[in-house]
Amino acid sequence: MQKAIDSIFFDRRDYKLIEIVNSVYNEPKTLGYTGKLLYPFFHPLGIKELAESRGLRTAYSIVNLMESIESGNITNRLQALSGLKDDLVDTVGGPMPKNTSRVLLQIMKDLVRAKGNSIQQLRLAHDFRMAAFGKPKIIRHLLDQYHLLEMPEEWNQITFDDHVHDANTSGRKSPTHLIMDAWIKGIRRLRVIYYHYIEPRCAIELIEAARIMEIDLRIGIEFWSLHRDRYISFIWVSRGLLNLESFLWFLASDPVVKFMQEGRALVNFQNDYLHLLLDRFNQSWRIELCRDLDITMMPVEAEEFQTFVVPGQPSFQYLGEFIYSKIIQTIQAQISVLKENDNAQENKEEIVRLTKILNHVTVKDLLSKYLDADHFFNGLRDYVKEKSQTAPQRLCVSFCSLLDQIDNLLDDFRITLNLDRLRPEDVLELLYNSSGRISRIEMINMKKYNPADNETMSLVNELQKAVNQGSILKLKRVISKIIADVKQHVTDQQENRLKALSEILYDIDEFKHMFDARPIRLRIGSDSTGKRGQAYGMGFAVLDTLPFRVSRKVKNKTYGRMILPVNVTTSLCTTISRPESQSGLLACIPGIRTLLATRKREWIAGHFSLDNISNGNIVTLGKTSVGMHHPCITIDSCEKNETKRSWKYLDTKLKNFLKIILGFIPAQLCFMLTKDWWLLAYFGALIWFGITGIRNVIQSVLGGGGIKRASLLKWNDYVSWDRLADSLLFTGFSVPLLDYLVKTLLLDNTLGITMNNGPVMLYTVMGLANGIYLSTHNFFRGLPKGAVTGNFFRSILSIPVAVVLSASIGAVLGFFNVPNVNGVLQKWAAIISKGASDIVAGFIEAAADRSVYTRLRKQNIRKKITELFDIYSKLIMLFPETEELTILENSNILLDNKNSEARDLATLIIINALDLFYFWMYLPRAQSSLIHVVSEMTPEEKTIFFQAQNMLRHEHHISRLFVDGILGRNFSRPLSFYLTLYPSYLNNIEKVKASILDEKSDERPYS
Repeated sequence: MQKAIDSIFFDRRDYKLIEIVNSVYNEPKTLGYTGKLLYPFFHPLGIKELAESRGLRTAYSIVNLMESIESGNITNRLQALSGLKDDLVDTVGGPMPKNTSRVLLQIMKDLVRAKGNSIQQLRLAHDFRMAAFGKPKIIRHLLDQYHLLEMPEEWNQITFDDHVHDANTSGRKSPTHLIMDAWIKGIRRLRVIYYHYIEPRCAIELIEAARIMEIDLRIGIEFWSLHRDRYISFIWVSRGLLNLESFLWFLASDPVVKFMQEGRALVNFQNDYLHLLLDRFNQSWRIELCRDLDITMMPVEAEEFQTFVVPGQPSFQYLGEFIYSKIIQTIQAQISVLKENDNAQENKEEIVRLTKILNHVTVKDLLSKYLDADHFFNGLRDYVKEKSQTAPQRLCVSFCSLLDQIDNLLDDFRITLNLDRLRPEDVLELLYNSSGRISRIEMINMKKYNPADNETMSLVNELQKAVNQGSILKLKRVISKIIADVKQHVTDQQENRLKALSEILYDIDEFKHMFDARPIRLRIGSDSTGKRGQAYGMGFAVLDTLPFRVSRKVKNKTYGRMILPVNVTTSLCTTISRPESQSGLLACIPGIRTLLATRKREWIAGHFSLDNISNGNIVTLGKTSVGMHHPCITIDSCEKNETKRSWKYLDTKLKNFLKIILGFIPAQLCFMLTKDWWLLAYFGALIWFGITGIRNVIQSVLGGGGIKRASLLKWNDYVSWDRLADSLLFTGFSVPLLDYLVKTLLLDNTLGITMNNGPVMLYTVMGLANGIYLSTHNFFRGLPKGAVTGNFFRSILSIPVAVVLSASIGAVLGFFNVPNVNGVLQKWAAIISKGASDIVAGFIEAAADRSVYTRLRKQNIRKKITELFDIYSKLIMLFPETEELTILENSNILLDNKNSEARDLATLIIINALDLFYFWMYLPRAQSSLIHVVSEMTPEEKTIFFQAQNMLRHEHHISRLFVDGILGRNFSRPLSFYLTLYPSYLNNIEKVKASILDEKSDERPYS
């Protein structure tokens, strides 16, 4: 019985996807094709679909991207990220493609991580397949499930994070992994911070990954310098280095190399100090910790700490995480021992106590209680004084001296002051001493932010506003307030500080003008490392730029996100691009160019200002993780089984069948209970469902490619059976609405409107009721606003169609002398209205499907055509003396050329042709789209295109490429496809050529 129940949950395709994902772990380090340089030139929807499924390619890319940085390869990770963008970002369709891509990436990440947990993997595999359909309601549900905010599909939101870390400093994720996660969260601007220096390899990976995912990236370096005999932090960010090459040239210059070496020396010195702290922990703090937690923990080794840090930089935070990991290991070992003993009740209580420790002890608690976190920098300063002979010079220089050194490295840069460990008087002094070089203040750092203690932040905000406004009156008021506060707090340097602040007050005019060129701007950073225990994760968003439903959710305080007391002024810029020209009758229509113009909207951020009175309009992208259990605490198995048997995970075919039955029951009952005529009583529901079903099938076929097709797709490949089941479900409930409630109760019994006295009014009211019903359930299903309104107006358009259809049927019945024609039409009025609505829907939705398919195909084809012309341009440069349009005429010369670059470029042209060949045979609307794109080319471009397709005639050479593994080990299907069908494709291309170039041809091309 249990086996029978389990069999109705999940699909065979769910198990197949898990098998594919898990097989990645059993493969060699490369799948045979991913290591080859030519593989990225294949289109994700092209011929490589025959070699490996998209699921396998995606799983491999995720595994390769998420593997640890020390065992991974930068090139492999970047290729994996590029592959993921191709497979799950650029080629996803549906009404919410961007958000669907984000969900698919997140689910695949979790699916790869869940190896070994079969039930979890089944749930994730099913979620992945359901998300792939792109249904808005499912996507929004999964966004909430994974704590992701929905982003506008125009991808114009203002989302950012000005302070994050990757694995090369204190973070958990490699640079590529970090960029991918930032895109999943919806972040468009990111600033990654390194400590004291940066390695060129880190810059390469970060910049390239950000370029692939189209994220605006800034790389910053955090420095420590002395101010009043204590360390402060500030961040340097370069400007004017527009690409990877310019940044690498900068890092390779002699002054920068020397400066970075000093940073490495500082990190090594800090490492020695951390070893000293580790010794102190072993000698005293460890004993105190064991006593407080009632555990037995052995001393920790410095060598283990060094291994733990790799590949990051040793830091105080890492020291805390290392000791924390040792505490977890100790407690888990004690729990294992207790489980093996016989005294069940006593041991159970001890296990519960130890489990509570696992769930409540955090790295932050450990650092503050047992490693004296508040005095880390004071202790480091004392250690520098003690080791003054060997201490690095960087730790002994003042803030202004270090700024002077940085000035000599690059002309254009930005300095961000970190408020950690600073008072308002410190900020005022540093701003003045910097002579305008500080242009940013990190007002909020989520790792240290405390909403209840923002006195310093508020006063610094007042200072920033006064400086930027250039008001002497306001600036004097703020400075005087800071001086008054200093006088109230007696310190060792009070007299000296008051003298310095007094000098600033007397030089207030010069101070004001320091920031005329570069006003002080506010920065907000999460300081995220991607590790457990941080209250909020990476990223922030401006609420005004998010969809309305998201803003409404976020403002609900139970939603788990924090709204920061910062207001950002925003403006929406709309760019309108009109088509160059129109021909034929369209050109005569007034305003047609404006109507057909494309519009691009972009949000532009203005000033950031702290506002403690209102709630602000910046929200964290991550929810709070406070209270989350340690990952070693597993969910109870009974909960897993309960989740497994949810309706959500029912077998898809069974679920679709149940949807159809659920819709069929009310329809059949309505006809049986209200109709006297046996045909309607017993077959009315079948007729009703038949209208909807046939309309969906015909609409899908016509939208995808029409009845006459030269491709390998069958008619049922175009039909979405899941979409059809949903349509039949909701159409079933429309029967009692239209036939009984509207037609019988409202119109006939209440208003007395029938076919005898008001056929137009009858069909008008029924059409309006149907439109309201369609719009309501479309809204309930989460469809886009355009679909909701479109379905309402489709019903309006169906009213005259229903009137004409009814009149036509009445005329036919009258011709055959059928008695009581109006009585017959009255009985069939609901079905006639339904049929008219579906006729209109069939035309409209088929046209919409065709438009979507055509747009996607043109996008795919233009990408391949652009690549083809780029490759051909390189060939022209290789053969400068050859006439430019004759290079491919004798392609044997290219394939057998002694120049390896020429042979590689010829192979790339073959790859390009293979993808276009696959498009033609398998993708909906590819044929008509290709013909349209080619017809728009210049005569020279057409010649190059047709010559490139003829490269497919080199059967022996291309077969050898497949056998040699250009698509990996599974080459049999693509090779068979090529050998069997390329003559037919080239024949069709010749027909296209004959038509477009006006050559003689008795046969028309496929269209």
